[in-house]
Amino acid sequence: MKATTKPGKTATRGQKQITEENASTLQLYQRIILGVNAFALPCTLLFWSSISNWHLALIIVCEALLGGMYKVMSSMSAATYSPTGQLVDAGQDLNMEHGMAEHFKDVLLWTAGTLVLAQLHTYCFCLLIAVPIRLFYLLWVNILGPWFFAPAPEETEADAKKQKKQERRMNRAKIVR
Repeated sequence: MKATTKPGKTATRGQKQITEENASTLQLYQRIILGVNAFALPCTLLFWSSISNWHLALIIVCEALLGGMYKVMSSMSAATYSPTGQLVDAGQDLNMEHGMAEHFKDVLLWTAGTLVLAQLHTYCFCLLIAVPIRLFYLLWVNILGPWFFAPAPEETEADAKKQKKQERRMNRAKIVR
């Protein structure tokens, strides 16, 4: 027989579990960054004579993006402990679906892939254009679009009463003149 589960409340994770998962997630992304650098640095040094200043500047941009995204994720997930050593707050959950950390992880992975591909050909740095495009898309969908295209506020009953009262006053003023 199959065990059936009741639909309803989903299981929540405790602060300690979130802290442990955040630490393992940060460790995974740290390994990704180290792996990308272990590939890119020897390639850069091997072909140093043929690397242009533009290529070198883009490598620095990629490295800054990788370091910046990792730093932001680590500061987001910083746990807070009490003076007695007990966990007070686990920080933000890096593995939460539709969370801000998901976008930071996407930028980190996209930049890492771009840096690896750019070792094959310099034009692969054009893939970095997708990062600001994606950020503008998220800004538009989540903030600007709903703000620009928000429906006009509906007239409430109190507003309708105020409108009728205003019309009566205007009619009385016309009659008096």
